[in-house]
Amino acid sequence: MLVSLNWLKNYVDIGTISPEDLAERITKSGIEVDGIEYIAEKSENVVVGYVETCEKHPNADKLNLCQVNIGDEKLQIICGAPNIAQGQKVAVARPGAVLPGNFKIKKVKLRGVESNGMICSLQELGIEEKYVPKETSDGIFVFPDDVTIGESVEPLLNLNDAVLEFDLTPNRADCLSMLGVAYEVAALLDQPINLPAEEVNFADERAEAHISVQMEAADLNPYYGAFIIKDLEIKASPLWMSNYLIASGIRPINNVVDITNYVLLEYGQPLHAFDYNRLESDKIVVRRANQGEKLTTLDQQERTLTEEHLVITNGTKPIALAGVMGGLDTEVNNNTTTVLLEAAYFAPSAVRKTVKDTGLRSESSTRFEKGIDPNRVRNAGLRACQLLQRYAGGKVLANVVEFDELDRSEKTVEMDTPEVNKRLGTDIKPEEIVHILNKLRFNYTQAGERFTVQAPTRRKDITIFEDMLEEVARIYGYDNLPYTLPVGESQAGALTEEQQLKRNIKNYLQGAGLMETITYSLTDEASIEKLISPEINEQGMEPVGLAMPMSEDHKYLRLSILPELLSTLAYNQARNQPNLAYYELGNIFITKEKVLTKQPDEKLRLAGALTGKWMEQPWQQEKKEVDFYVTKGIIEGLFDYLKIPVSFVQSSLPDMHPGRCATIIIGDNIIGFVGQLHPMMEKKLDLKETYVFDINMEKVFAVYNSVPAYHQIPRFPSIARDIAFIMDAEVVAGDVKAVIEESGAPLVSNVQIFDVYQGENIAEGKKSIAYSLLYQHPDKTLADDEIEESFTKIIDTVNQKFGAYIRS
Repeated sequence: MLVSLNWLKNYVDIGTISPEDLAERITKSGIEVDGIEYIAEKSENVVVGYVETCEKHPNADKLNLCQVNIGDEKLQIICGAPNIAQGQKVAVARPGAVLPGNFKIKKVKLRGVESNGMICSLQELGIEEKYVPKETSDGIFVFPDDVTIGESVEPLLNLNDAVLEFDLTPNRADCLSMLGVAYEVAALLDQPINLPAEEVNFADERAEAHISVQMEAADLNPYYGAFIIKDLEIKASPLWMSNYLIASGIRPINNVVDITNYVLLEYGQPLHAFDYNRLESDKIVVRRANQGEKLTTLDQQERTLTEEHLVITNGTKPIALAGVMGGLDTEVNNNTTTVLLEAAYFAPSAVRKTVKDTGLRSESSTRFEKGIDPNRVRNAGLRACQLLQRYAGGKVLANVVEFDELDRSEKTVEMDTPEVNKRLGTDIKPEEIVHILNKLRFNYTQAGERFTVQAPTRRKDITIFEDMLEEVARIYGYDNLPYTLPVGESQAGALTEEQQLKRNIKNYLQGAGLMETITYSLTDEASIEKLISPEINEQGMEPVGLAMPMSEDHKYLRLSILPELLSTLAYNQARNQPNLAYYELGNIFITKEKVLTKQPDEKLRLAGALTGKWMEQPWQQEKKEVDFYVTKGIIEGLFDYLKIPVSFVQSSLPDMHPGRCATIIIGDNIIGFVGQLHPMMEKKLDLKETYVFDINMEKVFAVYNSVPAYHQIPRFPSIARDIAFIMDAEVVAGDVKAVIEESGAPLVSNVQIFDVYQGENIAEGKKSIAYSLLYQHPDKTLADDEIEESFTKIIDTVNQKFGAYIRS
C-alpha cells in the first residue's frame, strides 16, 4: 500500500513530523514501512505561465516561439512540444531554475532566436513516465484554467509529496485504504480524524425506474448496490485527484474511472462503473456462471468460465467477473453519459477462486480477497456519487437499488486490566486503557477494571482477548514495556552430539576440498530408481510420489541424493566449470508401502560427486585427475577421522562402472558404495569421467564412539621393511594386506601398499605387489631377531594362504 502524506493530511493533522519520523512510529506500532519515496526531486523557480502568443519559429519548422506571462514578467521561450498552443497555462522554468537531475535552465539562443526559460513536461519535473496521462505523455503539461499565473507549480502538481510504502501483513487489511491508515496514524499521534462527507443532492427521478437487482448467489454476494448517474461529462479529473492517484501508483484516465479508483484507495471499497446505455437491459442479475460460458474482459481477453465463478449479468449474458474485472462490452468510454455504479460485497473465497483461475489480480480483487468493511460498502458508493456529481456534472437518481443481507455486526471482546498487566509485565491503569481505546476509536463499556470492547467492522483481525492485548501493547508503545533479565537457573545453548558430529563431518569434507550443496528432495520419474545404494535396494523400497506435484521434474521424494547432485554437476560443467567436487548431507525418503498410509521414513545419507582435476601445479607442470583412489581415499580419511574401521569390496552395481566400483562395509553390513559412473550414464548426463559415493550415515552414527581416545606418542624408534610378493592376478591386494596386519601384530603398526606391477619378468597371470611395513613397539626398541622372526612369519603365512612368494 502506497500512502501519500499530502493526501493523508486531509484526514489527520500530522503536524511538523518528518516522513522519516512518522515511518519509524508506524513501524514501531506493528505495521512495517518498507521505504519512503518522494514524488520528485526538488525544483526551484518553476511557476505557472500563460502562453499569450504562439508562433512558428522563423528558422525551424518544429519549434514554436512563445510569449509567456509568468506574473511579474513576460518571457520569450522557444518550445518544441507538439501540443503547445496559445491560451494555455503551463509549467515554466525561469532562467536560473534547477530541475530534477540538477538540470539548470539558462538563457540560450536556438536557431538564432533567444529563449529565456523552458516550458516543462511532467517528465521533466520528475514524474515517472508510466504515471503521466496519455494525452500529455508526448508533450508539455497544461494546467486547468483556475490556477493562478505566477504561483509555484510544486504544490499544484504535488511535487512536494512523500509516499510511504506499507508492507502489510494479511491481518491488517484495514490499512489497504487511506481512511484505514488515517485511523492508525490518528491513534499513534493522538489526533482527531476528519472523515469525508458523503452528501449527495439526489434528483427527483428514482433509480428503480431504470434498474432492478436480482440475487441468485446470496451466499457469495450478500450486498449489491446499484447507483444510476445520468448526464455525465467525460473529461480529465481535477488536478488534486490526479496528483493523489499518481502518488499512489495509478495513472489517471478520465474523471469517471479516476473517481472509482480514488474511492477504492480512500475507502478500501472497490467500485465498478458500467456504461448504462451499453447494458442492453434494465436489470442486474448476480449468479454463478454457467459451465463453458464466455466473457471478454476489459483486457480484451476472452475468458471461459466455470460454475465456480461469480458473474454480474444483464439477465442474459455476463458483463463482469464479480470483484475482479469488468466486461469489455459495458466499458465506460468518451461517449458515456449514464453509468450504473456498482458497490458490492463479494465473498473472499469467490474472488480468490476467480483470481486463481484467471490470473487477474488487481487492486480491487486484493481487497475483496482480504475482506472489506461491510459498513463502508454503501458509503463508498455515495462518496463516488458525490464526486461524480461535483466533477463530472452527473445527476444522481434517488434511492440506490440494492440487495442487502449483509452482516454488519461487531465482534465483542472482553478485556481485564490485571490480565493485561500480567501478560505485558506492566502497571497500566484502567484510565490509560480508556485513553488507548479512545485513540483507537473503539466503542466499549467499562465495569471497574473490566472492559467489553466492540471491535469495529473495519478491524476484522480483532476477535479474541489476545488481539486486544496486542492493540493495547502497540498503542502504549513496545518501547515502553519493561524489560528484565532472566532469573533462576539457566543453561547455555549447545549443539547435540549428532549436530556436532554432522558439523565435524562437513568440516572434514570441506577441508578435503569438497563444496557443500543442497539439492531438491524431489526428483523425476526417470531418476527415482537410479544410483540407489545396494542395502536400500535389498529392502524393496517403493518410490514415494506426490499427490499434486508442481512439475514433472519434481514428482517423487528421492531414494538417492546422487541424481540431483549429478544434475548440479552437469549444470556447472556445461558452464565451463570442469573441476568440481560436491557433497551433500541430507535425507532420503523410504517406505515399503505402494499406497501410503503413513509418512515415509527419513534416512540421513552422505553423497558426493567429483570430476575433472583434483590437483594441479602449473609451475611444476604437475596435475592429478580425479580417479577411484582419490575418491576412496577421501572416504578412508573420513572413517579414520571418525575412528571407525571400514572395508571395501569390489562390486558390480547398476549405473556404475563394472571395474571401478566397491561397496563400503562396516563389520558385516553394507553402508554404501563408491566408484565411477558407468560411461553410458556419463554420456547421457553429458558428464566427463565422474566418481561418486553414497554412505548411510544412520549406521555410521550408530557405531560411532564419542568417547575420546588417547594413544601415547611412541618414544622408541621405528624400523621400515619393504617386501614384494608375486601372486596370482586375481588375488586382492587388500586381502593380503589384512593377513600381513594380522600375522605381524602387535609389532607391525602400519602396512601400506606402494607398488603394483605386471609385465616383463612377471609370468602371465601373475602380478607383483609391494608392501611397506612399519615395525614399532610402544615400550622398547625392537631387536633385529624379533623383527626377522616376525618378517619370516608374515612371508610364510602369505605363502600358505595365497601361494605368493617373494619377488627376487
